[in-house]
Amino acid sequence: MQVKRVDAMREGMHKQAQSVGNLLVEAFHYLALFGIGGITAWASVVAFLGMLEKGHITVDDILLLFIYLELGAMVGIYFKTNHMPVRFLIYVAITALTRLLISDVSHHYKPDMGVVYVSGAILLLALAILVVRFASSRFPSVASSRPAEEGGSEES
Repeated sequence: MQVKRVDAMREGMHKQAQSVGNLLVEAFHYLALFGIGGITAWASVVAFLGMLEKGHITVDDILLLFIYLELGAMVGIYFKTNHMPVRFLIYVAITALTRLLISDVSHHYKPDMGVVYVSGAILLLALAILVVRFASSRFPSVASSRPAEEGGSEES
């Protein structure tokens, strides 16, 4: 009889420890999301004000704002679904490489092999998006409750 009571106490302690652990993980999760979201918003406002201060805006500047937009969307989607949309990370990478390509060509005026390498990297990332989209539609996540068009079945 005493063994059952000890087992019940052990089980209760295990449930309480697991509950406290889950609470701490979720608290860190939300704190980190709010921190990343706030820093992203702050950085985009600072970048925007810097553009206004310059008096003119370049394509580089616009692409930087798109990067901030995608990062903000990633935080929002992760906050709502607890899933990291891999596709958005690839979009950010493509936008960053496009920004690098435009900046390099507009400042150096002489295209070299670097342009080919960056263009190849953009092509590879575009193919990666195609693979992710195909895989998410062909092999949807069981835990997903949203359709694949909204990014709900992508794995992180």
